[in-house]
Amino acid sequence: MTPYFSISPITGKRSSVQGYEYGEDYINICFSNGSVYTYTLESSGEGHLSTLKSLADAQSGLNTYLTKFKPPHASKTR
Repeated sequence: MTPYFSISPITGKRSSVQGYEYGEDYINICFSNGSVYTYTLESSGEGHLSTLKSLADAQSGLNTYLTKFKPPHASKTR
């Protein structure tokens, strides 16, 4: 899993997103509480999935996007 190190410019705190990994049709996002959410092409759609991958690679805005737009996830572990 690729570490995610975004820090909020408003609070100065580290994002609750801790890491991510993705393939062609999914992204797994790991949070500080140990939960891993899987977003797929089928569950979230191409637009959300593409944006999630871009934000993850940019190391910025991923948790904010998830909170604001609440794309449907395919599964959650933990």
